[in-house]
Amino acid sequence: MDENNELLVHIYKTSEMGMLSTKQLLNTLKKKENKIKDVVSYELKKYEEFYKLSKKILNKQNITPKGNGIITKIGSDMGIKMETIKDNSDAAIASMLIEGFTMGVTEMKIKIDRYNGICDRKTIKIAKDLLKYQEGEIEKLKAFM
Repeated sequence: MDENNELLVHIYKTSEMGMLSTKQLLNTLKKKENKIKDVVSYELKKYEEFYKLSKKILNKQNITPKGNGIITKIGSDMGIKMETIKDNSDAAIASMLIEGFTMGVTEMKIKIDRYNGICDRKTIKIAKDLLKYQEGEIEKLKAFM
């Protein structure tokens, strides 16, 4: 697989994990009065956009990306459930989301540095857009702390 597709697969997996996690979090918060729900709903929408875009580009290359493994998905699901059982305040949820976004930012910066100058500008732009989105969400979530 070439570098463009490797980076696109990373974007695909990152956005897939973001989608799954935010869906789970929204399900957990469904009957609660949290003010952060609108932010989480927006995050889901953005992750869906990156997911669909990366999948579409990969499919055009006749690549069917493999998503995150079942262990990763179950671990995320259980982690969200456990954290929200302990504390489902907006501050606790914001903290959990910031932690996830920070990991995503770190990984994306490494990928961009690694592939910059190797991948085409369109792919790098998508990666940078995802990075910018993640960094922006961290700042937005700080208001709930």
